[in-house]
Amino acid sequence: MSLDPALLAILACPEDKGALLYVDDAGGEFLYNPRLRRRYDVRDGIPVMLVGESTVLDGAAHDDAVRRAAAHG
Repeated sequence: MSLDPALLAILACPEDKGALLYVDDAGGEFLYNPRLRRRYDVRDGIPVMLVGESTVLDGAAHDDAVRRAAAHG
């Protein structure tokens, strides 16, 4: 499933208010803030934009998320 591009254009990280990257492949669907290395899951097509429910990715997972986002376009 893919998020609507219009929705993606207005979504921002609730912590730093910056833009998010969209990642969708076999590993799952999520929004990613590469500045804070914070991952926001998308559940049943709905982004969960709560800082308390996000996860912080380490070096290798961060690199993978950025690579996957770039591959998605």
